[in-house]
Amino acid sequence: MNGKLRDELGDYSSVVCLKSIITGMEDALGDKATAIALIAAGRARGRTIAKELNLSIEQGLDDVTQKVADLLGKDGTRLMLLKKIEETEEGFRVYTQETVCSAGEEQGSERRCTFTLGAAQGVLEALTAQRFRGVHVESVLRGGEFDIFEYTRIVR
Repeated sequence: MNGKLRDELGDYSSVVCLKSIITGMEDALGDKATAIALIAAGRARGRTIAKELNLSIEQGLDDVTQKVADLLGKDGTRLMLLKKIEETEEGFRVYTQETVCSAGEEQGSERRCTFTLGAAQGVLEALTAQRFRGVHVESVLRGGEFDIFEYTRIVR
C-alpha cells in the first residue's frame, strides 16, 4: 500500500459530500438518532487519533492541542481548526472554528457539530480514561466567535 486510501483521488472527500451524508441520515433516521450515531462515530475517531498520536495527559494540554490541531486542521484531514482546549472544574472546554458541521450553513441555523463534538470527546476520554458528556454550547452560526464544546465528567 502506498499510504493513501485511494490511488488517484487520495484520502479526502468534499465537505459537500459529507454534508449530504449527514442530511440524508437525518432524513432517514431523524435528528436525534443521527446525532447519537455521529457522536459515537466521532468518539471512536477521537480514540483512534489519541492512539495514533500516542497522546497522554502528561504531555500537557498545549502540546496535545497542537498535535490534534495539526492532524485535524488545514495540513491534516481538515475536520476543523482546533484553537484551544482548557480544563474546567467539571471537565474540559474545546474551542473550534471552521468545523465541517458548520460549513455552508446559514447564520442562525440550529445545526449542531455532532461528529466534531464526538471526536474531541473521544480524544479527551482516551487521555483521561474518564467518560464525558459533551454539549455544543456556543456556535459560529449563532453569533459566536467559536464553536465551543463543554465536556462534563460522568461519575459512575
